[in-house]
Amino acid sequence: MSEGESGGAVDRSEGDVNLSPRRDAHLARHLGPRGRELVARDEAVFFRQALSTPCLDAILAAHGARLRTADGRELLDFHGNSVHQLGFGHPRVVAAVKRALDELPFCPRRFTNPYAVELAERLCAAAPGGPWKLLLAPAGTVAVGMALRLVRHLTGRHKILSFWGSFHGVGLDAASVGGEALFRREVGPLLPATEHLPPPTRGRCPHGCTDDAHSGCLERIDRVLAAEGDFAALFAEPVRWTTVELPPPGFWRAVREICDRHGVLLVFDEIPSCLGRSGSLFVYEQMQAVPDILLLGKGLGGGLFPLAAMLAKAAFDRFPAFAIGHVTHEKSSVGCAAALATLAVIEEEDLCGRVRRLGELVLGRLRERLRGHPLVAEVRGIGMQWALELRRPDGAPAVAEAEEVLYGCLARGLSFKIGAGSTLVLGPPLTIARAELEAALAILEDELGRLA
Repeated sequence: MSEGESGGAVDRSEGDVNLSPRRDAHLARHLGPRGRELVARDEAVFFRQALSTPCLDAILAAHGARLRTADGRELLDFHGNSVHQLGFGHPRVVAAVKRALDELPFCPRRFTNPYAVELAERLCAAAPGGPWKLLLAPAGTVAVGMALRLVRHLTGRHKILSFWGSFHGVGLDAASVGGEALFRREVGPLLPATEHLPPPTRGRCPHGCTDDAHSGCLERIDRVLAAEGDFAALFAEPVRWTTVELPPPGFWRAVREICDRHGVLLVFDEIPSCLGRSGSLFVYEQMQAVPDILLLGKGLGGGLFPLAAMLAKAAFDRFPAFAIGHVTHEKSSVGCAAALATLAVIEEEDLCGRVRRLGELVLGRLRERLRGHPLVAEVRGIGMQWALELRRPDGAPAVAEAEEVLYGCLARGLSFKIGAGSTLVLGPPLTIARAELEAALAILEDELGRLA
């Protein structure tokens, strides 16, 4: 195993493990006959895999912040696979998709259409630091692959620097850049020349940094890029989304300067945080650094349609003879219609402002009410994405306890994600009603109280 790839906790870094004995107990206790039947049929025909099949339940309907199971139970969804910024089935997005289906259900790749052109114009105009141009794709992992192609063409180099513990997608190219063992181990050779550094994790910095700027981490990045001189790009999540770990103050501004000094492109992967969840349309707006390439996805399709985008500096558009993002659904009329409606709702309802206000209120509430809890080591957040890191008194990750809270909350109607094995990660729709938000927090706090 390479550095950062060994150990059970790393295998859990992207989400909660679905092969836990607690899953079987949960199914036996809380699924009725219809749910059990569908889960069993699902497992019979889908490949079993971590984080997915076997499933926890079967869902028949999704509206707003709620999922309805096959047996009629309702769950408040604070997971949503990061696509549900507007909740599920937002009427504006549904109407836009239906209109596109009636008018232009598919656009062959060699043609354009008004939906795609307008979306590209809107995204490029909305992102600070342009001018930008973009390519669209049906999945974030495909957008990562496009960025890998582009940086090679631009620099004439092929080495990539990224961070252990990061997630950039499940394709072999994206997993090579990513740093999670779950997607890397036992699959044979990965993309060559993808090198990794430990991330600047506050309080547990692998470089022993004691200053807020994490100068040791910055010096290591500078030293690696300078010593080898043949890196094309640095790929990074501006915020480690699965565990909501924010960078040190000024960190990305310093990294931007280091990259410029060595002629290395800076690529920000904002696929899971897209759009508005951080309190700004794009996370990098809060990081004092403009990337050369920006990757978007998940919520871009309004929770209805798979859609991703690679934005890059317009000056990089100089390879017309190469295929950088040649995909069948490149300019999906239906997907672009969903994205346009999503952007319109975020702007017209000032969801970024709502996120900032509610985000701070919830973060303050959680910190106040969980202060002194024997297992809650840290409460952190950005916008409407919050994380509660659970550790035992000896400092070890409280993996079993985190699962106990998860299944206790699921039984009472609240779904969320566990990151890194022991971090409870909460991300509701940005449109969630205050009463629903209060109800979910009450369930979580009560389950944590019972655990204590």
